[in-house]
Amino acid sequence: MSRASLDKSGAARAWQRMLSGRRLDLLDPSPLDVEIADIAHGLARVARWNGQTVGAHAFSVAQHSLLVEEIAGLMEPDLKPRERLAVLLHDAPEYVIGDMISPFKAVMGGAYKVVEERLAGAIHQRFGLPAVTDARLKSLTKKADTVAAYFEAVELAGFADPEARKFFGLPKGIGRQTPAGPRIGLTPLPTEDAQAAFLARFGEIEPFCR
Repeated sequence: MSRASLDKSGAARAWQRMLSGRRLDLLDPSPLDVEIADIAHGLARVARWNGQTVGAHAFSVAQHSLLVEEIAGLMEPDLKPRERLAVLLHDAPEYVIGDMISPFKAVMGGAYKVVEERLAGAIHQRFGLPAVTDARLKSLTKKADTVAAYFEAVELAGFADPEARKFFGLPKGIGRQTPAGPRIGLTPLPTEDAQAAFLARFGEIEPFCR
Protein backbone atom coordinates (compact mmCIF):
# COMPACT_ATOMS: atom_id res chain seq x y z
CA MET A 1 0.00 0.00 0.00
CA SER A 2 1.23 3.52 -0.75
CA ARG A 3 1.28 5.79 2.26
CA ALA A 4 1.79 9.49 2.73
CA SER A 5 3.18 10.94 5.96
CA LEU A 6 4.96 14.00 7.26
CA ASP A 7 8.59 14.08 8.24
CA LYS A 8 9.96 16.22 11.11
CA SER A 9 10.07 19.30 8.89
CA GLY A 10 6.43 18.87 7.93
CA ALA A 11 7.21 17.95 4.33
CA ALA A 12 5.15 15.27 2.63
CA ARG A 13 6.76 11.88 2.22
CA ALA A 14 5.29 9.00 0.23
CA TRP A 15 6.53 5.44 0.05
CA GLN A 16 5.40 2.09 -1.20
CA ARG A 17 6.22 -1.26 0.28
CA MET A 18 7.41 -3.75 -2.32
CA LEU A 19 7.03 -7.52 -2.19
CA SER A 20 10.80 -7.74 -1.73
CA GLY A 21 10.32 -5.91 1.56
CA ARG A 22 11.87 -2.69 0.28
CA ARG A 23 10.15 0.60 1.02
CA LEU A 24 10.59 2.88 -1.97
CA ASP A 25 10.23 6.60 -1.33
CA LEU A 26 8.48 7.94 -4.41
CA LEU A 27 9.57 11.53 -3.82
CA ASP A 28 13.20 10.80 -2.97
CA PRO A 29 13.90 7.28 -4.26
CA SER A 30 17.11 5.54 -3.26
CA PRO A 31 18.88 3.11 -5.62
CA LEU A 32 19.31 0.85 -2.60
CA ASP A 33 15.55 0.28 -2.52
CA VAL A 34 15.30 -0.77 -6.17
CA GLU A 35 15.12 -4.50 -6.97
CA ILE A 36 14.75 -5.99 -10.45
CA ALA A 37 12.30 -8.59 -9.12
CA ASP A 38 9.98 -5.78 -7.98
CA ILE A 39 10.31 -4.02 -11.34
CA ALA A 40 9.51 -7.16 -13.32
CA HIS A 41 6.60 -8.03 -11.02
CA GLY A 42 5.12 -4.53 -11.34
CA LEU A 43 5.63 -4.04 -15.08
CA ALA A 44 4.07 -7.41 -15.86
CA ARG A 45 0.92 -6.21 -14.08
CA VAL A 46 0.68 -2.76 -15.67
CA ALA A 47 -1.41 -2.74 -18.83
CA ARG A 48 -0.53 -0.75 -21.92
CA TRP A 49 -3.32 1.30 -23.49
CA ASN A 50 -5.19 1.27 -20.16
CA GLY A 51 -6.05 -2.37 -20.87
CA GLN A 52 -8.01 -1.52 -24.03
CA THR A 53 -6.36 -4.26 -26.09
CA VAL A 54 -7.58 -7.47 -27.66
CA GLY A 55 -6.86 -10.88 -26.20
CA ALA A 56 -7.43 -12.82 -23.03
CA HIS A 57 -4.63 -10.97 -21.23
CA ALA A 58 -3.50 -7.37 -20.98
CA PHE A 59 -0.50 -6.36 -23.07
CA SER A 60 1.84 -5.42 -20.27
CA VAL A 61 4.54 -2.80 -19.99
CA ALA A 62 6.95 -5.70 -19.45
CA GLN A 63 6.15 -7.02 -22.94
CA HIS A 64 6.27 -3.53 -24.39
CA SER A 65 9.73 -3.02 -22.89
CA LEU A 66 10.98 -6.20 -24.52
CA LEU A 67 9.54 -5.08 -27.86
CA VAL A 68 11.14 -1.64 -27.67
CA GLU A 69 14.55 -3.09 -26.76
CA GLU A 70 14.37 -5.45 -29.73
CA ILE A 71 13.34 -2.69 -32.13
CA ALA A 72 16.15 -0.44 -30.88
CA GLY A 73 18.56 -3.28 -31.62
CA LEU A 74 17.18 -3.58 -35.15
CA MET A 75 17.69 0.13 -35.66
CA GLU A 76 21.22 0.06 -34.25
CA PRO A 77 22.64 -3.49 -34.30
CA ASP A 78 25.86 -2.35 -32.59
CA LEU A 79 24.15 -1.21 -29.41
CA LYS A 80 26.28 -1.93 -26.35
CA PRO A 81 24.85 -4.03 -23.51
CA ARG A 82 24.62 -0.99 -21.22
CA GLU A 83 22.63 0.82 -23.89
CA ARG A 84 20.35 -2.15 -24.40
CA LEU A 85 19.76 -2.32 -20.65
CA ALA A 86 18.85 1.36 -20.56
CA VAL A 87 16.32 0.80 -23.36
CA LEU A 88 14.87 -2.24 -21.62
CA LEU A 89 14.39 -0.14 -18.48
CA HIS A 90 13.01 2.92 -20.28
CA ASP A 91 9.57 2.50 -18.71
CA ALA A 92 10.77 0.95 -15.45
CA PRO A 93 9.37 3.80 -13.26
CA GLU A 94 5.91 2.58 -14.23
CA TYR A 95 6.32 -0.36 -11.87
CA VAL A 96 5.23 2.04 -9.15
CA ILE A 97 3.52 4.96 -10.90
CA GLY A 98 1.67 3.03 -13.60
CA ASP A 99 1.37 3.68 -17.33
CA MET A 100 -0.58 6.80 -18.19
CA ILE A 101 -1.63 7.32 -21.79
CA SER A 102 0.06 10.31 -23.44
CA PRO A 103 -3.02 12.60 -23.45
CA PHE A 104 -3.37 12.24 -19.67
CA LYS A 105 0.35 12.83 -19.10
CA ALA A 106 -0.04 16.11 -20.95
CA VAL A 107 -2.87 17.10 -18.60
CA MET A 108 -0.84 16.13 -15.52
CA GLY A 109 2.02 18.38 -16.55
CA GLY A 110 5.43 18.73 -14.91
CA ALA A 111 4.80 17.12 -11.51
CA TYR A 112 4.36 13.66 -13.01
CA LYS A 113 7.52 14.11 -15.08
CA VAL A 114 9.59 15.09 -12.04
CA VAL A 115 8.57 11.97 -10.11
CA GLU A 116 9.16 9.80 -13.19
CA GLU A 117 12.63 11.24 -13.76
CA ARG A 118 13.67 10.78 -10.13
CA LEU A 119 12.58 7.17 -10.20
CA ALA A 120 14.37 6.58 -13.51
CA GLY A 121 17.56 8.07 -12.09
CA ALA A 122 17.46 5.80 -9.03
CA ILE A 123 16.75 2.74 -11.17
CA HIS A 124 19.63 3.53 -13.51
CA GLN A 125 22.06 4.06 -10.66
CA ARG A 126 20.98 0.78 -9.08
CA PHE A 127 22.14 -1.08 -12.18
CA GLY A 128 25.26 0.95 -12.88
CA LEU A 129 23.83 3.16 -15.63
CA PRO A 130 24.11 6.95 -15.89
CA ALA A 131 21.30 8.61 -13.95
CA VAL A 132 20.43 10.64 -17.05
CA THR A 133 20.36 8.95 -20.46
CA ASP A 134 22.39 10.75 -23.12
CA ALA A 135 20.56 12.53 -25.93
CA ARG A 136 21.49 10.03 -28.66
CA LEU A 137 20.22 6.99 -26.75
CA LYS A 138 17.16 8.88 -25.55
CA SER A 139 16.32 9.74 -29.17
CA LEU A 140 16.80 6.15 -30.30
CA THR A 141 14.62 4.87 -27.46
CA LYS A 142 11.89 7.33 -28.36
CA LYS A 143 11.98 6.25 -32.01
CA ALA A 144 11.82 2.56 -31.06
CA ASP A 145 9.02 3.29 -28.60
CA THR A 146 7.03 5.05 -31.32
CA VAL A 147 7.49 2.13 -33.73
CA ALA A 148 6.33 -0.27 -31.00
CA ALA A 149 3.32 1.96 -30.34
CA TYR A 150 2.38 1.84 -34.03
CA PHE A 151 2.44 -1.98 -34.09
CA GLU A 152 0.55 -2.19 -30.80
CA ALA A 153 -2.05 0.34 -31.95
CA VAL A 154 -2.83 -1.54 -35.16
CA GLU A 155 -2.60 -5.11 -33.88
CA LEU A 156 -3.92 -4.74 -30.35
CA ALA A 157 -5.61 -1.43 -29.63
CA GLY A 158 -8.15 -1.24 -32.46
CA PHE A 159 -6.57 1.58 -34.48
CA ALA A 160 -7.11 1.61 -38.22
CA ASP A 161 -3.84 1.88 -40.11
CA PRO A 162 -4.41 5.48 -41.32
CA GLU A 163 -5.18 6.57 -37.75
CA ALA A 164 -2.09 4.85 -36.37
CA ARG A 165 0.06 6.48 -39.07
CA LYS A 166 -1.36 9.88 -38.12
CA PHE A 167 -0.37 9.55 -34.47
CA PHE A 168 2.76 7.41 -34.66
CA GLY A 169 3.96 7.55 -38.25
CA LEU A 170 4.65 4.58 -40.51
CA PRO A 171 7.76 2.65 -39.38
CA LYS A 172 10.55 2.99 -41.93
CA GLY A 173 12.61 -0.09 -42.69
CA ILE A 174 10.94 -2.18 -40.01
CA GLY A 175 7.94 -4.29 -40.93
CA ARG A 176 6.21 -7.07 -39.07
CA GLN A 177 6.41 -9.39 -42.08
CA THR A 178 10.01 -8.69 -43.10
CA PRO A 179 13.32 -10.11 -41.88
CA ALA A 180 13.99 -6.68 -40.37
CA GLY A 181 10.81 -6.81 -38.33
CA PRO A 182 10.60 -7.54 -34.60
CA ARG A 183 10.42 -11.23 -33.78
CA ILE A 184 8.78 -10.73 -30.42
CA GLY A 185 5.12 -11.52 -30.78
CA LEU A 186 2.43 -9.04 -29.86
CA THR A 187 0.13 -11.71 -28.46
CA PRO A 188 -0.50 -10.61 -24.87
CA LEU A 189 1.07 -13.03 -22.40
CA PRO A 190 -0.20 -14.21 -19.04
CA THR A 191 1.25 -12.10 -16.23
CA GLU A 192 3.65 -14.77 -15.01
CA ASP A 193 5.03 -15.36 -18.52
CA ALA A 194 5.56 -11.65 -19.18
CA GLN A 195 7.31 -11.29 -15.85
CA ALA A 196 9.56 -14.28 -16.53
CA ALA A 197 10.40 -13.06 -20.06
CA PHE A 198 11.39 -9.62 -18.76
CA LEU A 199 13.58 -11.12 -16.02
CA ALA A 200 15.17 -13.50 -18.50
CA ARG A 201 16.10 -10.71 -20.89
CA PHE A 202 17.48 -8.62 -18.03
CA GLY A 203 19.54 -11.63 -16.97
CA GLU A 204 20.96 -11.95 -20.49
CA ILE A 205 22.06 -8.32 -20.70
CA GLU A 206 23.02 -7.21 -17.19
CA PRO A 207 26.11 -9.43 -16.66
CA PHE A 208 27.77 -7.75 -19.65
CA CYS A 209 27.20 -4.29 -18.14
CA ARG A 210 29.46 -4.77 -15.13
